[in-house]
Amino acid sequence: MTRISFNANWTVRPKVSPYAQLQGQHQDATAITLPHDALIRAARVADAPTGGRNAYFPGGVFEYEKTFDVPAGNTELRMAVEFDGVYRDAMVFVNGVFAAQRPNGYSAFVVELDPYLLYGQPNTIRVDARSHDDSRWYTGAGIYRNTTLIVTDPVHVADHGIRVTTPTIEPGHAVTVVATQVENGRRHRVTATLTTELLDDTDRVINLDRSPVTLRPGGSAAVRQRLLVDQPRLWSVDSPTLYKIRTTLEIDGRIADAVSTPFGIRRIDVDPVRGLRINGETIKLRGACVHHDNGLLGAATISRAEERRIELLRAAGFNAIRSSHNPLSEAMLDACDRLGMLVMDETFDMWLEGKSSFDYSLNFAEWWERDVEAMVQRDFNHASVIFYSIGNEILETGDPLGSEWGRRLAEKVRSLDDTRLVTNGVNGFVSVLRDVVEMMGAAGGDQGAAGGVNDAMTSAADFMNQVSASPLVTERTAESFSILDVAGLNYGDGRYVLDRDLFPNRVIVGSETFPTKIAEYWRLVLENSHLIGDFTWTGWDYLGEVGVGRVRYADDPQVFEAPYPWITSWTGDIDITGVRRSMSYYRETVFGLRHTPYIAVLRPDNHGRTVMPGLWSWSDSLASWTWDSPAESPIDVEVYSDADEVELLVNGKSKGTRLTGYAHDFIARWNIAYEPGEIIARAITDGQEVARTVLRTAGPAARISATADRTLLNDDHHDLAFIAIELHDEHGALASQADRAVSVEIEGSGVLQAFGSGRPDNAESYSVGHHTSFDGRLLAIIRPTGPGQIEVRVRADGLEPAELLIEVAPAPENLSDQLPTL
Repeated sequence: MTRISFNANWTVRPKVSPYAQLQGQHQDATAITLPHDALIRAARVADAPTGGRNAYFPGGVFEYEKTFDVPAGNTELRMAVEFDGVYRDAMVFVNGVFAAQRPNGYSAFVVELDPYLLYGQPNTIRVDARSHDDSRWYTGAGIYRNTTLIVTDPVHVADHGIRVTTPTIEPGHAVTVVATQVENGRRHRVTATLTTELLDDTDRVINLDRSPVTLRPGGSAAVRQRLLVDQPRLWSVDSPTLYKIRTTLEIDGRIADAVSTPFGIRRIDVDPVRGLRINGETIKLRGACVHHDNGLLGAATISRAEERRIELLRAAGFNAIRSSHNPLSEAMLDACDRLGMLVMDETFDMWLEGKSSFDYSLNFAEWWERDVEAMVQRDFNHASVIFYSIGNEILETGDPLGSEWGRRLAEKVRSLDDTRLVTNGVNGFVSVLRDVVEMMGAAGGDQGAAGGVNDAMTSAADFMNQVSASPLVTERTAESFSILDVAGLNYGDGRYVLDRDLFPNRVIVGSETFPTKIAEYWRLVLENSHLIGDFTWTGWDYLGEVGVGRVRYADDPQVFEAPYPWITSWTGDIDITGVRRSMSYYRETVFGLRHTPYIAVLRPDNHGRTVMPGLWSWSDSLASWTWDSPAESPIDVEVYSDADEVELLVNGKSKGTRLTGYAHDFIARWNIAYEPGEIIARAITDGQEVARTVLRTAGPAARISATADRTLLNDDHHDLAFIAIELHDEHGALASQADRAVSVEIEGSGVLQAFGSGRPDNAESYSVGHHTSFDGRLLAIIRPTGPGQIEVRVRADGLEPAELLIEVAPAPENLSDQLPTL
């Protein structure tokens, strides 16, 4: 099987009807390389129809097109294109003829090309995609994930047709069972030989098996082979060892197909006494919910961007992610496998009860089964996937017949893969939302209808957890929970201890929780064996649902959505550029992974304003002692520490000692007078200093630094360089209060894919070469366009510029656009 990147040489333009084209109303097409988000470059407007949910971006319908040659000698080959995701309601045409449709924007699907191809001639594939009031967050639009051209012999291994299981894992050995689906597209019977080699993580063949397989014309067969592994190295978050299955299909001594399949050897167990165990060892999930967008890149899931997100989430202390609320891209799953990140792979944000005017609920009844099959089929061999989640805050979970739908989904998943755990992110408040709305209406309360479910949750914050823990929810969700291997609770911590007694066999995961209560949640996780982990909302900031996590003040309009130009949710531990925010260091301290005190200084501009409690907000703070405030101005300081106590000093003078550590939620607070100079936090345990942190006031910005995460790239469609740009004073300190316009220029074998900051209320575009810094930082993302060198120059008025050089190595052979012939 030849799998060739199909990402190059596409064009895109807004789609108009044929009649409008006759009137000359269509726009010229723009040349692009996939993955691509057609919305991220669009102009945002304050009165966008979907408002802040979609980050004030417009919707639209877009037409992608690619022309490619098919050699005359390919008539006996089977050709197909795999799309890892098209948002949304993709319509695929080959040479002007309808070939396929896929309503779900997150499902992978394969389009057979053979019936439509013109051999020895140019061929055109067109994909129409649309986005219009169909989601509660920014989705982007278009072919935003990878595409792959599949070229095979008519006798071949089926697409995603290899499934590897490890039913026996014992000290000293493991048994792998490899089930390979082989298909015969010829008009006569064929007997082939299937060779399966098992390779270790050094690509050394450690076992193999050969099996003959006879196929009728148009038939298929499953070949099962058992291979022993001596002294297996098990896959885990701390040691993500990957083996490989190399499959070769031969006919009369000729190789008809060859496929390589990575996999990991690991065992999953769960019970309420020992909790979740990976390879027999109990593990608590330090989890992050993540949306699918890549910040400055929009929805485009370029592989290196997906990998980088996992690298930075791991570095911040997370060991698990929940895909919210859709299947992850294969690129991100590959990264999770390699880097050791556990995954809760989620199906849908809705079933038949819609949450937006034109969302997937309109297609669910017809398509859910095929979409579940697509997810499990693609993700079966990913060692990182330990859960399948059948939904998120599904309204039907509080209804008996709704529970029937949950049972259908759960059993469908199990019929396809019984090696993993099934869960569902159930929000008890949402499960009985209609009852709550009626009760609030009867009491004359605000039903929060304008902002939907999230707004209702906000207006009901004081009693939401009480509702979730109420007998009403206990009764109404009992059947929905009984379907699951692990009960996922969204914002339902009131049930954690309660259900230990009411349902002693129930295992619980906090599938979505507020970031403000991480110390309380983690204490519950550590103290209760049936509670296996916590997934915060969110690990990474995202576009849309704007301002959900902003700090609100009493003199602000008390509305759920922030006004334009807000663009991000501002709920993430990590902002959209990859910079860790204060709460990320707090969480790392709570997890027991950080022992150095962290100083978070609240922005003094808002000192004295009354803060309104926010469900998803953290303090508006920064690790900086550089502020444009007069000396002696009042300023609030937080210090996060696992020590017994912390002493705070400013310019050598003690500002007092506060208790910290486990018993005091790992946080201490001071209100002091701002004095430029130096601030020190001393962590003290048993009367002895065990660690300290120092912040110093920076001088005026004097120069720019530009640091690439890598200076050697591959010339393929999956690679990127991320360049961290910072403003520094003459001594190299970050000038966080010296924000200004910065420009980036690129020459050579690359393009500026995106450029911007993590500012959540940002009116500037991410698609041009100039942007204003935020807290002294910016991020430029460079994409290679060919082998050679990329010269990057970064400038700002009055500052010493920065330059750097990036090398681009030639593309690996398997990424060539040249098609094989028979």
